[in-house]
Amino acid sequence: MTAPASTRSAARSSAELIKAEEPVLAHNYHPLPVVVARAEGAWVEDVEGRRYLDMLAGYSALNFGHRHPALIEAAHRQLDLLTLTSRAFHNDRLAEFAERLAELTGLDMVLPMNTGAEAVESGIKVARKWAYDVKGVPADRATIVVAADNFHGRTTTIVSFSTDETARAGFGPFTPGFRIVPYNDLAALEAAVDETTAAVLIEPIQGEAGVLIPDDGYLTGVRELTRRKGCLFVADEIQSGLGRTGRTLAVDHEDVVPDVLLLGKALGGGIVPVSAVVARREVLGVLRPGEHGSTFGGNPLAAAVGTAVVELLESGAFQRRAAELGVVLRDGLAALVGKGVLGFRSRGLWAGVDVDPAIGTGREISERLMREGVLVKDTHGSTIRLAPPLTVTAEELRSALGSLEKVLTA
Repeated sequence: MTAPASTRSAARSSAELIKAEEPVLAHNYHPLPVVVARAEGAWVEDVEGRRYLDMLAGYSALNFGHRHPALIEAAHRQLDLLTLTSRAFHNDRLAEFAERLAELTGLDMVLPMNTGAEAVESGIKVARKWAYDVKGVPADRATIVVAADNFHGRTTTIVSFSTDETARAGFGPFTPGFRIVPYNDLAALEAAVDETTAAVLIEPIQGEAGVLIPDDGYLTGVRELTRRKGCLFVADEIQSGLGRTGRTLAVDHEDVVPDVLLLGKALGGGIVPVSAVVARREVLGVLRPGEHGSTFGGNPLAAAVGTAVVELLESGAFQRRAAELGVVLRDGLAALVGKGVLGFRSRGLWAGVDVDPAIGTGREISERLMREGVLVKDTHGSTIRLAPPLTVTAEELRSALGSLEKVLTA
């Protein structure tokens, strides 16, 4: 890894930089005490030169690893030409991005945005507009059915239908129009859908909840139910999509095509924020000029990087790699059950691992792994999440699992 040019931060230690953040940064995060200065592939390095295996990959934003050469090249090339026009004008990179993303997902039209939360908010707006213009729901009566324990972002509308009190407390009043049902429960979902329902919005796999994977047939059931009831199926694949689970999309495991697909994180290659609502033409076609927008959405730099991301996925090589290495991850975790691991759920290179609370909380396990040179992220209670870059090797995976066993049995 090449050292960066001298900056104000260059002479400061990790401890000094962490201390310097305290008075000037909002305290809405509680990061692990590691200060990353350089990264390449599946590895990061702190300011003192200590190396860590990144087993989080930016919550799937770094599916292709840090600084993937093809993505860096696309960004550099575009930086020398054009970075922003706003959507007041066309740019020469956006058409190809939209064409190739629509083809990759099997849908028709693309609404480019920036962050995952923006994609979710945009999907909600589009679903409501479709309900009024196409389905004929009376004005301001549209409802959207969501699943308990969801994570779709932290905007005021999104936390309105969260069941996580940490995300909700102190941020009301909340936006109406949402119905919450248990995840992986088709009977409850059916009971909640009525003539006012614009859409069912779910994560095909619930990431923040601990990588919760629904029963086989659940996604097929959601697709059948929404068709029969005349509402939209909106799949939030911001974390689960773009190769993470061993297929292009998590819904591909049941050969399901939603009406609306929400993408983000990995779509920007870990370089720029890129998200998108991808949908059938009759759904996204309800938008008219002035009804929705984003100054940076679809900017040339984002479109160039996004196109390069789609190109990496078009061959299927990353999907196959995630599926094959997912077996190594699954088998390694299975061997730890009874050795501090109570249970786990995995699909492709994504796993939620439930650690015996007697050994430590998820945060404590994450801190111990950090000291062993492995970076992971805790979620609720004593559960940790593993989501390494899809460029990780089998040897690196086994090394990380060995570190986990050491931490659990020490």
